[in-house]
Amino acid sequence: MNSEENMEIPSGGRRNLFSLALLVVIGLMFVYAVLGNRGVLRILQTQKQKAQLEQQLSELQQEHEQLRIEIERLKHDKAYLEQLARTKLGMVRDGETIYHISDTSVQDKRQVKE
Repeated sequence: MNSEENMEIPSGGRRNLFSLALLVVIGLMFVYAVLGNRGVLRILQTQKQKAQLEQQLSELQQEHEQLRIEIERLKHDKAYLEQLARTKLGMVRDGETIYHISDTSVQDKRQVKE
């Protein structure tokens, strides 16, 4: 017997080796398709992030519109400006009298009735 004859791979073995190599290549391609930079997981993550950013943008646009309306009212609506001055700053007109009722006196009256 010749040593070259012993080292020769039978044709069935070649098919098995080719099938195994093909499976390895397909497996690597699948892993890259799922986990790679442009893989399915990355695409799903990017879509989720896009949806979150669109939601945040929508909220900021609504806030911007409300602030724009507030600015316009402050510039042009004297009644609104007066209302803010009264409620936020506690301002009054000349000749007005302010009556301040403390909450403790109301609570004391409730306790007396009970």
